Amino acid sequence: MAYNDILEELRSHMGDDAEANEKFLKEAGERYAHESNYDAVKAVGELLMENMPEERRNEIIRLTHIDGVRMDEIYNQVNQLISEKKLIEAKSLAEKLYKKVTVDFAETDKVKFVSLRNPFEDNLCQLLFPSEKTLNRTPFDFCAYLATYAFILVETGSTIDALPILEKAIEYNPVDVGPLFEMAEIFKLIKNKKRMIEVTQQTLKVASSPLAIARCYANMGYMLTDFAEYEDAVVFYTASAMMAPNPAIPREIQHVADLKGTPVKVPPQETVVETMKKYGMEFGPDKNVISVAAQLSMHFLSENDIPNALQALKMTFNLTQDESVKKLILKYDPKAATMKPYAESEKPDIKQTVNDNPEE
Repeated sequence: MAYNDILEELRSHMGDDAEANEKFLKEAGERYAHESNYDAVKAVGELLMENMPEERRNEIIRLTHIDGVRMDEIYNQVNQLISEKKLIEAKSLAEKLYKKVTVDFAETDKVKFVSLRNPFEDNLCQLLFPSEKTLNRTPFDFCAYLATYAFILVETGSTIDALPILEKAIEYNPVDVGPLFEMAEIFKLIKNKKRMIEVTQQTLKVASSPLAIARCYANMGYMLTDFAEYEDAVVFYTASAMMAPNPAIPREIQHVADLKGTPVKVPPQETVVETMKKYGMEFGPDKNVISVAAQLSMHFLSENDIPNALQALKMTFNLTQDESVKKLILKYDPKAATMKPYAESEKPDIKQTVNDNPEE
């Protein structure tokens, strides 16, 4: 259905009662978000604005617009400029977003703003980073906005300046691996081994896919190679391949062998586990991450919310390869049997977001 048709369909169900209209639109928005119908979600947002008292509407516009343009539209412009290699222009716009976010959505003594994108991130964040402050949802994914600004700073030569931007991005969503990986890249560039290890430890506590975990291990392999700690580098490269095979890893291991001047032996899993302990890490996904994904899947099944249950189940299976979880997935989604193994797929995304504005 075309955007204008969706607007008219929604309007046909609205009356003169503003409160009833708001309730109807919020329920419709949740339904459309659940269906990943982003045009319909946008239409609901437009009608919610129309339905508001003028004073409230003006305040929302003040908070979500810059020079009359919505923040998500500016962010789309930033990404378009990046794709066109126009980084100076992108930097100027991204800086405007950064200033808007950090001024109008700053943490106070009583309130903290969060950009948690789905029920999984909601639950994991509350478990790992409990707060007595009131958590207010941001209207857009500010974590992504700030991480993108930091990326631009790195690409334009302001590498160190990007670090506090990334720290701020992480405050808005401490369970998003994106800014953590950007931070790891900076510490790799400046060869800060201590901070690289700390950031990798932090990332592994929230990484929710084999690919993300494998990337953490590969990053450690790259760094240890730079520091000529070749045996440990091979261990981390091996761990990366064990989590999610990648054709780049054998080449990196061969590079280590070339640097050493002698062949390297692929270590057994026992050596992998012991070596990782030396760096304050455990092989495999964090137990809290698995627990949250598994509990969410059972919760959604009890609510008969099959789409979200399947997303949580697939995340759980991705991390555990548990055959009983696989059977549940196939029970509700027989087509999954013909799809790629979940361990090879991209990170699952629970589509029913807490502040769904079409954005990852």
